[in-house]
Amino acid sequence: MTRGAVMPSGLIQVYTGEGKGKTSAALGLVVRALGHGLRVLLVRFLKTEQPQGGELAFLAGADGLEILNSGLGGIRQKADRELLRASVGRTFAAVKERLAQDQFDVVVLDEINGALHRDLLDLEEFLDFLDQRPGDTELVLTGRNAHPEVIARAHLVSRIEKVKHPLDLGIAARRGMEY
Repeated sequence: MTRGAVMPSGLIQVYTGEGKGKTSAALGLVVRALGHGLRVLLVRFLKTEQPQGGELAFLAGADGLEILNSGLGGIRQKADRELLRASVGRTFAAVKERLAQDQFDVVVLDEINGALHRDLLDLEEFLDFLDQRPGDTELVLTGRNAHPEVIARAHLVSRIEKVKHPLDLGIAARRGMEY
């Protein structure tokens, strides 16, 4: 497939809100893009590598997919703030380097909104990244608390609302359903 044949211009998509399904929506888009032969970079912030979710086990080694992990977690874990900040910074630097070296059709920055909300990444640096991204690369940004300036730059924003959640009932994350 000729790069750009399917996507003449890349947009910014944001999946945010308190509800479950932001990452799942982004991964559905990844599967769709891979099915059309597009090159995808999936970057996971604030998530541990273990236990590996079923979606990553399924996608690992998929042709056209590269996965970067910050590797420290931080959504529910009690990770040291400075270690988290350093991990997010290194991972974001790797993203910028990968985009400068390679061309990706789709880049998913999973939980980037949470990293920005917790001030683990400089907002101005990130907004500059959005403004200077390759014009034909689709960016998908997930996580709660999307910053208003990120939302303002986005072309698509989906706010996923929580109505009920199993955690509220004391039901832990289940293999095959939540991971």
